[in-house]
Amino acid sequence: MITTDVIIVGAGPSGLFAVFQLGLLKLRCHLVDYLGQPGGQLSEIYPKKPIYDIPGYPSVSAQELVDQLLEQAQPFKPAFTLGERVEGLNKIGGRDFIVTTNLGTSIQAGAIVIAGGLGCFEPRKPAVLNLEQFENGKGIHYVITDPDAFTGKNILIAGGGDSALDWTLYLYKYASHLTLVHRSETFKANPDSVSKVLQLAEEKKITVLLHSQVIEASGKNHLEQVRVENINTEDKFAIEVSEFIPLFGLSPKLGPLAHWNLNLHKNAIEVNPANCATSIPGIYAIGDINNYENKLKLILCGFHEAAMMSHAVYKYLFPENKYTMKYTTVNGIQSF
Repeated sequence: MITTDVIIVGAGPSGLFAVFQLGLLKLRCHLVDYLGQPGGQLSEIYPKKPIYDIPGYPSVSAQELVDQLLEQAQPFKPAFTLGERVEGLNKIGGRDFIVTTNLGTSIQAGAIVIAGGLGCFEPRKPAVLNLEQFENGKGIHYVITDPDAFTGKNILIAGGGDSALDWTLYLYKYASHLTLVHRSETFKANPDSVSKVLQLAEEKKITVLLHSQVIEASGKNHLEQVRVENINTEDKFAIEVSEFIPLFGLSPKLGPLAHWNLNLHKNAIEVNPANCATSIPGIYAIGDINNYENKLKLILCGFHEAAMMSHAVYKYLFPENKYTMKYTTVNGIQSF
């Protein structure tokens, strides 16, 4: 059982800045995110996109902003559980919560902050027979958290976007063999990445199958083989693989949080705009996932909400303490 002061669900910009704000109040944070790296949609969907409305930055790339937020949070030593989706919520005793993930990780804390952006980014799954049979560590992966685990493995990646090509270029060096399967002959990816992948195929360092799709997965206790169909000819053939990585993008969903008995407005969580408290005492929501009158879905608004929420969380956890807000220009940054 992992214990901390505050669990933050979502490691996007609002969640990362919340680490800093809570850290100033000497509260330790543990962040959980289904994606394999911090940064939320900034890192996963548009890392190179310029952002123009962050105070003090006339222009900053999405990934640069994430990197700066991580550096800012580092003095407060946040812990991360990445590549896992928050599912269960239980209340214990008079105050604490226990959160569990889809892989069985359990974390206990006195307060929860939901900073999940547009929701839990869930993978777009292809229509592959027996797909779910080989999920959860049995050969099919939607998120890559440990590239070393693929060393010496026979890997198949499906997709034609930046993520599929980036991981192809990265993982082929680990694999005994790597095959990339794509439905088309054109890619929606960085031209330089496309050129490098095709060059590797020409040098026979990887296999690239165009106009093709995976239609079935099979094996005993672990993935052993997939069947591939040529879309043009309808020919079908088997490929022996132990690891299948379908990368067809992500779609935001509220996911299991929808069953936490929070007050919802469509796919957003209703909060008190004064402190971002939800309908459940001890649970707060910040960033794009929350809703209140005149809500603006801007990163800078998520930062503002993180600051308000942090002071409210401190008062919730320590109601007996006399509290006075102090400026960092006076106190500085006192790390753990």
